[in-house]
Amino acid sequence: MLIRYGTNKNGKPVKKAVIYTKDEHNIPHEKIDRDAVFIINRLHDAGFSAYIVGGAVRDLIVGNNPKDFDIVTDATPGKIKRLFRNSRIIGRRFRLVHVVFGQKIFEVSTFRSNEEGSVGNEFGSMDEDVLRRDFTINALYYDPVQEQVIDYVNGVKDIKKHVLKPVIPLDRIFVEDPVRMIRAIKYSVTTEAKMSRTLRHKIRQSSDLLSTISPSRLTEELLKIINGGHSAEIVHEALEAEVFMYLQPAASHIIYTNKKFEADYMKSLSALDELVKTDKDARQGKKLYYLIYDFTKGLTDWESEIKNKTSSSELYAKTWRECRNFVLPMNPQRKELEFAVRMVLKELGVNVSSPKKARKKAEGGEKTEKGDSDKKSPKPGSKAKKKPQEPQA
Repeated sequence: MLIRYGTNKNGKPVKKAVIYTKDEHNIPHEKIDRDAVFIINRLHDAGFSAYIVGGAVRDLIVGNNPKDFDIVTDATPGKIKRLFRNSRIIGRRFRLVHVVFGQKIFEVSTFRSNEEGSVGNEFGSMDEDVLRRDFTINALYYDPVQEQVIDYVNGVKDIKKHVLKPVIPLDRIFVEDPVRMIRAIKYSVTTEAKMSRTLRHKIRQSSDLLSTISPSRLTEELLKIINGGHSAEIVHEALEAEVFMYLQPAASHIIYTNKKFEADYMKSLSALDELVKTDKDARQGKKLYYLIYDFTKGLTDWESEIKNKTSSSELYAKTWRECRNFVLPMNPQRKELEFAVRMVLKELGVNVSSPKKARKKAEGGEKTEKGDSDKKSPKPGSKAKKKPQEPQA
């Protein structure tokens, strides 16, 4: 084990971080994406430092295969862009670079300063950058060339102890970015890292801050949950923490008032998790099917609708609009939600023979009725957490 030193304000050497060598962290080099190593080597050749950072390092330490390899460097976005023709700068305020290799996208960011808190945008050093990371298990830096893990915050020990600890003080971590509450719950489930009672209480106390988050960010987090294979456990914990109502307010309302729906909904999520584990390439519409099935089943007496020979296109149009409102604020691709609706209707005995005609019917209904924006799922109130208002019909 090595020690990384820095200097204090008086110029005296102080211990900054612990450095774990390859014999200590036991990360197999073959698990490192070769394109990630290529990016880091090119940055090194240009005179910059660069590291794999965050969840990928955590996954490598516990022996899992990372889904993504995020990279951090002291090169600015403009300099990174000049080094890689297959790259683009994204973001307006918080600029970073996407380097593209075929279907893979590597996020390359620049060390940020902590002077303006964890959401500031000033460039800085690695010593400052680590203080902006959310939890200790995600605040590790790995150099695949030297095969060293740099740990400022005892993250390696916390991974081995299965403990979830925030890097940022509790009075700031969720105020600066409320989405961290969702991630804390997700990490607790997926890494089996236990949250302290204080952290759990802080999440429940701060959950109403999620009402300020944009639908696009909430959609991104919910899709990660759906695609991760642990949705049933995460949703259970999110309900306990009074967070799920901000991800899926309509579903939360029904869950809080209907125990049978809750049991059925959780069974559907468990089935979704099995699908994700057995079919990694399953399309999004198949996954959305499990989110909307129990809600759709309770919309009407389907046997009577079939017996009365109600038009399948009419049933599709009404069901699609209801389901679109049900999943708000999530905004999935339209074709995937349409696919999910058709799957559910087929399961219930309604065959939609012509999706295009059904879509036209749905669009026609939107023109004659109030728009979807007038039929939104309930907006969670800042105080009434346990019983969000019922969605409008």
